Amino acid sequence: MLNPLGSIAEFERALMLERQREGIAKARTEGKQPTARRKAQEVLRLRAEGQSANDIVKALGISRASYFRIVAEG
Repeated sequence: MLNPLGSIAEFERALMLERQREGIAKARTEGKQPTARRKAQEVLRLRAEGQSANDIVKALGISRASYFRIVAEG
């Protein structure tokens, strides 16, 4: 009984990943950037002003991982 359920779940996951890849490809062709990357200049400006990582993350509504990725690149 578990094998058929596992197979169905695996198939559904494959479909979800395919749709996600299509959406990302479409966004790239339209020239869209991820939301956090659009806020990179603001992140760097706030950091230069001396604000903490937590304050910047809360103010801009981005994740801590995005914050540190932007800081490492910038």
